[in-house]
Amino acid sequence: MMRLLLVVLMFLPMSLYAADDPNVAPKIAEQIRAQIKDLKIDAVRRSPISGLYEVQSGNNIFYVDRTGRHLIANGHVFDTSTKQDLTALRIEQMNKIDWGVLPLDKAIVSGDPKGAEMAVFTDPDCPYCLKLEETLKDIKGVKVYTFLMPLKQLHPDATRKSEAIWCSKDQHTALTQVMLDRKPITGGGCETPLADIAVLAASLNIHGTPTIISRDGRKRSGAMPAAQLKAWLAQK
Repeated sequence: MMRLLLVVLMFLPMSLYAADDPNVAPKIAEQIRAQIKDLKIDAVRRSPISGLYEVQSGNNIFYVDRTGRHLIANGHVFDTSTKQDLTALRIEQMNKIDWGVLPLDKAIVSGDPKGAEMAVFTDPDCPYCLKLEETLKDIKGVKVYTFLMPLKQLHPDATRKSEAIWCSKDQHTALTQVMLDRKPITGGGCETPLADIAVLAASLNIHGTPTIISRDGRKRSGAMPAAQLKAWLAQK
């Protein structure tokens, strides 16, 4: 949803303007257009809510404040200057996780020992986890705690692979060989934390992979490019 809106904001050309509602002050319409420069705007009209204006863009309707700084789409508020989804940021803040509840001794540790810390819940057969692992392979200045969370309903062989990875002498090497090199793996038979991690994930409302947690407790699902990940980890 956010990605779709950002595409709209970034790539739609400006159009010839349709006639605005005569009850909208020209200055307000001008402010809105000046602030949302990259959005195709056909008309600006008053909405039924005081202080909120309707922006017609082709067959779509968005809502903005009188300055054009804040735009509402699909139930989310966006900052049109920074292209940030303010609603998503607020939800992220509301759903912070206490880093202290993470059993780091049950994670596979990799990356820069002195880098920015993050945790990731991953499934060795998850294609989006593979994309994230490709990013983590070359990222600098990040310390990663990987919790193995096989989703056996989706990936029937993921539990076996996770057990074999955990029981390997070099867990992180085994993880990257399975996920990045697609090498077969055998072994297992040792005691693993998979059941405990599954219980923990459920208690933290983590149901999909990959799920990333920052050191300050923010939670995010899915993979992202290295620069975006580092910027996200650096947020306060």
